[in-house]
Amino acid sequence: MEHEGRPSWDSRAWLIAAGVLVVLLLALLALGRDSPYLVVTVSLIVAAAVIVATWALLRTRAQRRAYEEQLTDWAAEKAAQTERLRIARELHDLASHGLGLMTVRAATANLTEDEEDAERRQALTDIEHLGREATTELRRMLALLRSNGDPPVPLRPIDSLADLPGIVESARRAGLTVTVDQGDLGEVAPGVQLTVCATVREALTNVLQHAGPTAVHLTIQRVHDNISVDARDDGRVPGWRSHPGTGNGLRGLRERLSVHHGTLITGPVDEGFRLLARIPEQAA
Repeated sequence: MEHEGRPSWDSRAWLIAAGVLVVLLLALLALGRDSPYLVVTVSLIVAAAVIVATWALLRTRAQRRAYEEQLTDWAAEKAAQTERLRIARELHDLASHGLGLMTVRAATANLTEDEEDAERRQALTDIEHLGREATTELRRMLALLRSNGDPPVPLRPIDSLADLPGIVESARRAGLTVTVDQGDLGEVAPGVQLTVCATVREALTNVLQHAGPTAVHLTIQRVHDNISVDARDDGRVPGWRSHPGTGNGLRGLRERLSVHHGTLITGPVDEGFRLLARIPEQAA
């Protein structure tokens, strides 16, 4: 069953060509053997058949290229929608957690009996009420995003900086030689921690696909108000055959970084490849 909006392949070029060839064959049979124009007619029919077959072949190739381009664009858009939904779910979880703590804290503080400070008690009551309303609206927003009929995004725990060693270790088990230089990042917002982990995971996966079990130098540091993730590899392993994906991983990473007004720079450097992401925590 085709997904909604997916391009469909429908070419009638060979059907048209077959019809033309049948007509030419019938015309040839109608002439008979004794026709003085038999040789000329046969030559013309053969030439026409070659022209029609060539036209059908070229048209089919052009239509297939156009179909493949449409299919690639459709797949990229579907991947972007899935990644946006994943980001929305993760940000929903982070925001709901913060709002929940805020609401509980306001409710707890409001339990103290202080009849003289009515204004403070009313403010805490308002904060609690608004916190619960905001949490409800976040849940409705996520339910709306999930209501487009697509399969649900796989659930997984939200990553934090504490998960970085596990991400790196998984890459090492896959064959990469990873060296990590991580500076003191200080306090990092949960959403930025999540993006740092996603960047590291995508960088290491990208190296493994394109360069094989090579060496990767990973630097994670704070530069003023930015968290920087810099991944450089030593180049493709001799004899390694690249296994490029659809490119949706980097597209999804750009989508995620755009939430934080971050930047992503990729390209060759020395003998290898570099991925540099900057995440402005101030904007987050």
